[in-house]
Amino acid sequence: MNLKFSLTLTILAAGLSFAQQKTEKLKFNQELATSLGADKYGMKPYTIVILTTGTAKIEDKTKMGELMKGHMNNIGKLADEGKIVVAGPFLEKNKENYRGMFIFNTKSKEEAEQWVKTDPAVQAGVFSYEIFPWYGSAALPLYLKHHSEVTKEEL
Repeated sequence: MNLKFSLTLTILAAGLSFAQQKTEKLKFNQELATSLGADKYGMKPYTIVILTTGTAKIEDKTKMGELMKGHMNNIGKLADEGKIVVAGPFLEKNKENYRGMFIFNTKSKEEAEQWVKTDPAVQAGVFSYEIFPWYGSAALPLYLKHHSEVTKEEL
């Protein structure tokens, strides 16, 4: 799956969600919009980081396990700090070697790069990354508070 297709799916899903909200005639909540940094369209800038296969070839399964545990712990830490609003792996191998993605709660590519560099798997060269500015729903961070309610078992 290429990046353009992935982003198209994301935009389509956001559009469907937006269309559903329009038909439900939701009442505008200025306090919520302000607290989330929404513009007049209910949107705001974010930064997407696409993780790619890095240059390191780590054969030691114990070492790789430690790096991946650190990777997951770092994602949790960044999410708890409100820096990551979406994170997850791609489910299929692809010719671009995209492995996963983060959506960071910043419009600054430099700040997103600082945050992604805190990842032990990035530091070890297991993952590399590409950074893109993105514009999406300001309500996106709200899903995180409900994630634990639908999680039966941690990864």
